[in-house]
Amino acid sequence: MSPAKRLKKMANFISIFRIFVMFAAVYLIYSCQGNTAAYLWALALTIIAFALDGLDGYVARKFHEESKFGALLDIMGDRIVENTYWILFAVMGWLNILFPLIAITRGFITDTIRSAAMEQGLTPFAMQVNPVCKFITGSKFMRISYAVAKVLAFVLIITAKIPVCPNREIIWTIGFWAAVFAIVFCVVRGLPVVIEAKYLFEKKND
Repeated sequence: MSPAKRLKKMANFISIFRIFVMFAAVYLIYSCQGNTAAYLWALALTIIAFALDGLDGYVARKFHEESKFGALLDIMGDRIVENTYWILFAVMGWLNILFPLIAITRGFITDTIRSAAMEQGLTPFAMQVNPVCKFITGSKFMRISYAVAKVLAFVLIITAKIPVCPNREIIWTIGFWAAVFAIVFCVVRGLPVVIEAKYLFEKKND
C-alpha cells in the first residue's frame, strides 16, 4: 500500500484508536477510585479521546476519504465513547441512571433508522428531508455544539472528582448541568431522525 493510501485510511484508524484511549481512561477511574494520579491521567486521556473525534473527520476531509463506511464508523465510535462515560458515571454514583438509559435508548432508535437509510444508499446525515431537521441533526453548528456540551460535561465531572482539585463543588455543579444540557441536546438531535423515518420507509415501499 502506498503512503498516500495509508494516509487516507488514517481517519478510520483514529476512529477506532480513540475507543481504546477512552477504555484506558474509564479503567483508571473505575479501578483506582479516589487516586489523584489515576484521575489526572484519566482526565488527560478523556480530552485526547474527544480531540481524536475531531481529528478523524479532519483527516477524512483532508485526504478525501469521506465515505459511508467512515461515517458509520465515526457514529459507532461516538456511541461507544459517549455511552461508556454515561454508564461509568452512573455506576460510580456520580449521575442518575437515567442519563445512560436515555442516551443508549436514543442511540438504538436513531441508529436502527439510519441503518435502514444506508440500505437505500444514504449516508447517516443525508436522510433528512426537511431543512430544519437537516440543521438539527447534521449541521456543523449543531454537531459541534453537542460535542462541546458532552466534552464539557465529562471533563468537568471527572475534574470535580480529583481529590486535590480546588473549587470542586462549583466545578461539579457546572459539570452536572452541562450533562443535563448534553442529554437534552442528545434527545433533540434524535427527534428529527424519528419524525422523518416515515419518509424513509415510504421510499423503500415504493
